[in-house]
Amino acid sequence: MTKKHYTSLASSLFGKFANRENPTPLQNIINRTYVKSMGLDMSRFDTPESYKSLNKLFTRALKQMPKFDKKIGVIISPVDALITDFGQIKEGKAYQIKGMSYNIDYLLGSNYSQDLKLLNGGNFVNFYLSPKDYHRYHIPLDLQVLSATHIPGKLYPVNMPLLKNKLNLFIENERVVLECITKNGKKLFMVLVGALNVGKMVLTFDDRIQTNACASEVTHYKYDDLKFKKGDLFGWFEMGSTIVIFTEEGLATFDDLQINQKVTFGDTIGKVL
Repeated sequence: MTKKHYTSLASSLFGKFANRENPTPLQNIINRTYVKSMGLDMSRFDTPESYKSLNKLFTRALKQMPKFDKKIGVIISPVDALITDFGQIKEGKAYQIKGMSYNIDYLLGSNYSQDLKLLNGGNFVNFYLSPKDYHRYHIPLDLQVLSATHIPGKLYPVNMPLLKNKLNLFIENERVVLECITKNGKKLFMVLVGALNVGKMVLTFDDRIQTNACASEVTHYKYDDLKFKKGDLFGWFEMGSTIVIFTEEGLATFDDLQINQKVTFGDTIGKVL
């Protein structure tokens, strides 16, 4: 059995607490306290008292799906998040935040080394989900998932102080890489990056992928006909974290985004070229 890093151990312990279904009066106090302390806007969700554990509150579902632009050429935000950075991929590099670059080949791992040339000149967008955000993630445009790779790692926080001060934060943390292809035959990658207190990154289409476990080996899964429509749910974080999208050169533009912009699931964030 592989020894866990202390960040993973802390996240596992917090996960056990969050998953515990306490007696209703106590659980109501815990839920209401969390909602108040974090400043959660519960207007789109059931009442705090409706959730039998803190984790069920974290991973709460929307009462209604938002309306979004369903035109093929429109890309929507897959999550509620803060845009910490976005831009063009140059010389195989992207940024976790302005001035803090990293090599995307290290982030994606060796299974996707053949795709690096396709991504050069393409775009990246970073979505940071804080603990108060809606934690479920959705599909940003019609696509097919070709493969998923689970890369074990640490679970450092991905908050703004760490983004500004810790080199290669995304690369050190545990992550799941999704290789996708769009209807026009272009590649798109979505990388789910774990963080402190993220007990799991859940993928609804494959329960073999178990994050924050004792895994030490990279695991790779291929799919034959796994297709999604824009807006489809495909999983959730148990607490806050980060998603990074990488697009092949010539696939998309994100000209209307701004750094430190708050986006909500369903907002238009880009266009297919």
